[in-house]
Amino acid sequence: MKIGDKLNGQIVGIKPYGAFVQLEKDKIGLIHISEVKAGYIDNIYKNLSIGQKVTVQIIDLDEYSQKISLSLRSLEEEGYISQPKHRFSNSRYKIGFKPLAKALPNWIDESLAFLKKDTPTN
Repeated sequence: MKIGDKLNGQIVGIKPYGAFVQLEKDKIGLIHISEVKAGYIDNIYKNLSIGQKVTVQIIDLDEYSQKISLSLRSLEEEGYISQPKHRFSNSRYKIGFKPLAKALPNWIDESLAFLKKDTPTN
């Protein structure tokens, strides 16, 4: 087992903070309530039930304590395609670094003038 693996399991216990999933014969993982689905969940018992078969994704493995953190939400969001947000910019113009290159000589002259002004003369 490793982070990112998708496994089938069965819910064997539910608490207000999450659901316990039997993965293999001796492996049990926890789906925290925040990983059940996208959005707010006021009552986990409305979304999950004991005995329910689920496909989950491993999002964390603690090798020391042997705790397995699982997610249903990550699989739900996997198929979600977000619409690009409209932004007001000039990104459609392919100007690259031209504005910076045009301003660079002026910046150099200003910097040299500033440094000459602050340099003490002996």
